[in-house]
Amino acid sequence: MAVKKKAKNKETLIRVENLSKHFGATVALDEVSFEIPKGVICGLVGENGSGKSTFAFIFAGIVERTKGKIFFEDEIWKPTNVLEAQQKGVAMVVQESGTIENITVAENIFLGQEMLFSKGMFISRNKMFEAAQKILDDLEITSFKANTPTHRLDLQDRKLVEIAKAMYWKPKVFIVDETTTALSHTGRELLYSLMNKLANNGTTVLFVSHDLEEITEQCHMISVLRDGEFVGSLEKEEFDVDRIKQMMIGRELEGEYYYADDEGYSDEVVLRAENITTLEDLLCFNIELHKGEVLGIGGLSDCGMRTLGKALFGAEKILDGQVTLRDGTVINNTKTAVEHKMAYLSKNRDKESLALNATVKENIVSIAQRINQVFGPIISFKKEAKYAQKQINDLSIKCASKNHLVSTLSGGNKQKIVFGKWIGVDSQILIMDCPTRGVDVGVKSAMYKLIYDMKKSGKSILLISEELPELIGMSDRIVIMRNGEISMEINRSEEFNQEKLIDAML
Repeated sequence: MAVKKKAKNKETLIRVENLSKHFGATVALDEVSFEIPKGVICGLVGENGSGKSTFAFIFAGIVERTKGKIFFEDEIWKPTNVLEAQQKGVAMVVQESGTIENITVAENIFLGQEMLFSKGMFISRNKMFEAAQKILDDLEITSFKANTPTHRLDLQDRKLVEIAKAMYWKPKVFIVDETTTALSHTGRELLYSLMNKLANNGTTVLFVSHDLEEITEQCHMISVLRDGEFVGSLEKEEFDVDRIKQMMIGRELEGEYYYADDEGYSDEVVLRAENITTLEDLLCFNIELHKGEVLGIGGLSDCGMRTLGKALFGAEKILDGQVTLRDGTVINNTKTAVEHKMAYLSKNRDKESLALNATVKENIVSIAQRINQVFGPIISFKKEAKYAQKQINDLSIKCASKNHLVSTLSGGNKQKIVFGKWIGVDSQILIMDCPTRGVDVGVKSAMYKLIYDMKKSGKSILLISEELPELIGMSDRIVIMRNGEISMEINRSEEFNQEKLIDAML
């Protein structure tokens, strides 16, 4: 869904003056000044660590500024917490999970507002469910009900719960922070439609995304940040992807994807799945991965590719069939997989691949400590520090120090840490589930080069991706899944095109 062009010279809703935010020695925002009009979809773009999410968090009352001013409706804007911001008309959907699992959808939507449904000393659950269901119905969300326990929902539906919660506040400013990476095509279209409806009714939408095609399609204007500084704003008629990239990173990008058609892979099979069946998604599934191969796995969000990645790594129980390595080792748990130089990079990075409350160093050395192949039987803090610093330097991880908490870093730097902890132990088989999810074009390009370099060195990569250009650009062979089965397998020597892949998905 494309947006209509908005007229210039609209009324200013948000004015930012010399805004700065410091996290210790790290400067996330440095004297930033810009304006955003009322009733537009404004894209906030920049590399990971550019400061766009930090600005969104300040505006939404999640973190405090260090100095500077924000004006909202011509008044100083300085909410003391998220609830105050919501009550005054600012709602936000965050990049990672923003729901609580052990309560219902309705209780998540009205969390902290339960007294709206009080009846004497009691809360009327029925009234709460009715009010929540009306919000879901208005948004045309039909995949779950208001009384559904949240732990039963997948990542996409939990995002839809967050969107519904935001709409309860009837926001004047709706902030969407990297939310579409968790949504299917249907979920994205629902969000796009909502954003346009809100903008047409005078709400300003701040849309944080790394998908420049999405940004240029959906936004009326964009504001670009780089290294914590404001670079400039563009109106819709000024949009040009190459120009935006240069504003974001300060240089031209080359080789975003590789297309080395003359380079193949070995006939040697390093991993084989034979007739594997899981509790959900997979039934008698067969697949082989070769030495030096990038095998792309694609499909719709419910096709079973997530389950496949976990099953191959021993993280999903296999009811029948088996996964074996070239030496005959059977992979039936993650311990065996890691000990045999397998790696798994989860799509759900914050919950499954990182310890957010640990430091950069602690995360990077975690796998090396586990398999005891790097430091030896006696822990040496000096060796650990040197090991972690090497990964920080090699991968250009932006952090104040190796003792920096991972929770404070940008999505791209978090993902680099995930790469680093597996690369450091010389993993030979890497299962990557959406490895470039939520990272900017600069980090994405660096990750593609890293994957290509690993392929050239003889490592094998199973690349699970929802991005067709990524699959086409990076894969030696592509397998498309549908309903837990292979619907198409295509080699790079044949013609790769999106239409053929989409047909196989549907």
